[in-house]
Amino acid sequence: MLSSPLVIQIPPSMQMTDEQFFDFCQINRDLRIECNQFGEISIMPPTGSETGNREFNIAGQLWVWSEQNGTGIAFSSSTGFTLSTGAKRSPDASWMKLERWNVLSAEQQQRFAPICPDFVVELRSPSDSLQPLKDKMTEYMQEPGVQLGFLIDRKHRRVYIYRPHQPEECLENPDTVSGEPALPGFVLNMSKVW
Repeated sequence: MLSSPLVIQIPPSMQMTDEQFFDFCQINRDLRIECNQFGEISIMPPTGSETGNREFNIAGQLWVWSEQNGTGIAFSSSTGFTLSTGAKRSPDASWMKLERWNVLSAEQQQRFAPICPDFVVELRSPSDSLQPLKDKMTEYMQEPGVQLGFLIDRKHRRVYIYRPHQPEECLENPDTVSGEPALPGFVLNMSKVW
């Protein structure tokens, strides 16, 4: 059964500031909460154990590469970022060059950093509809600094690759997916994901 996130619409007179939204997320830290550019709040159900394991495998492979590469830092799915549109998003895994991260103040780094990572990954859960995830990937690709995105659809064993100003690319049942040239030497082993 496919399910969508619970979407809460708030009147413009009651919109939260960035600080209030951050505090709201901290108080409800067991929920996965995002906000789109129109101020609509989405509350996603937690992933199942199997999806959580696959998400962890993706993040783990990205972390190992990031530590060896040394030019950036990796983030988990619990990390929030504030996009240029005002949307607050939490990719399932992400990576950012240090030169971009280090220009942020300590306070910006401690909250939902006002920046989109260079690389974002979204993993489709069995309960997720595909189109909203594709829309989110398109939103990421319009952000300054983003270089690459993977949308992984385990159900159909497809990986959608996104790059700014380029059409979506779809790989059918790949064994590996390369992060070149944005992430030199990063190769995602899909046997740990399927």
